[in-house]
Amino acid sequence: MQPDAEVRLPAESAYVAVVRMATAGIAARLDFTLDDVEDLRMAVSEACSMVLAEAREGADLTARFYLGDERIEVHVSADADDPIGPDLDGFAWQVLVTTATDVSSEVAPDRVTIRLAVASSTTSALS
Repeated sequence: MQPDAEVRLPAESAYVAVVRMATAGIAARLDFTLDDVEDLRMAVSEACSMVLAEAREGADLTARFYLGDERIEVHVSADADDPIGPDLDGFAWQVLVTTATDVSSEVAPDRVTIRLAVASSTTSALS
């Protein structure tokens, strides 16, 4: 499945702000509430931090955005050398679980990926 949008930047913490800004812009364009936009920005920031902790030097940080009806799924990944994956008991993972609708991680021998999705709260408010 092809992403609807993709941002690829050097895997350095200085570029996380760009990913956060792209995330907020996409969510705002889909008419997410301000609270939903902020939750998504925070979740993406935490996912980026966890991925960057394992990123190989010189790697790219990639954020792929899959847009649905009042839902955004974001896959944050980077190449890594023997990654161990996120600490599922750690604070950062708990932030993800709290702010996102769905969260998962995938660890391959040379890549780490965190997937998260956030649904607009206007969807549940209308149900």
